[in-house]
Amino acid sequence: MIRISKSYSSHLLLTMILSAIGCVATLSSTYAQNKAAQAPAEQPSTQILSDTLHFDDIKRESTFTGNVVMTRGLMTMNADTLILKEEADGSQFGTGTVQPGKRVFIRQERPENFEVLEGVGQRVEYNGRDEIFDLIGQAIVTRFICGQQFDTVSGEKVRYSQKTDTYEAFSGPNSSNAGGRVRSVAMPRARAEAAVAACRAKQGAPTSSSTAAPLTLPSANPTKN
Repeated sequence: MIRISKSYSSHLLLTMILSAIGCVATLSSTYAQNKAAQAPAEQPSTQILSDTLHFDDIKRESTFTGNVVMTRGLMTMNADTLILKEEADGSQFGTGTVQPGKRVFIRQERPENFEVLEGVGQRVEYNGRDEIFDLIGQAIVTRFICGQQFDTVSGEKVRYSQKTDTYEAFSGPNSSNAGGRVRSVAMPRARAEAAVAACRAKQGAPTSSSTAAPLTLPSANPTKN
């Protein structure tokens, strides 16, 4: 028969309790980390200013008219009319239009690289689920760095993805370019890097190896003139 002293038994019991507490703490930490990883990124709020608003609860459709300004995160859109539909899952889909002779305007700020993107078109279609904007009809997207104009992409339609920060340009008869073509103008990367570095120096920000990249055009048929 093996005898275990009272002191050793108490020490063994304490060790077992502490070990169990450690396991529970580890499992709780792992569970919290997994929950955080699985949780979807918080969507930015959407604010819309307009002269009038008509809401159809049955269709879950809102119609904003008159000097419409939609702000979502660091993105701003200006139009004469905006029709916004909401799906059952909360995703929003919108169409912005303007009067003849005018253009919808979109501005997207990217402060990490001192960039501003500005786009115009005769109509804009917004896919809130995928965070995609389609500028349609004489569409032009221009990138500015530190207030200087750099890259420009134009065509009948230009698609911008906020999630992937990429562009697609499409040709068509309603392009602002001759022959309905897609046109892109890109400044040398060195100039973009120099502009970013100059902005960082002005603001006393530390230099960074990440610099602004030219507009990405993954479309199958973009044409550079």
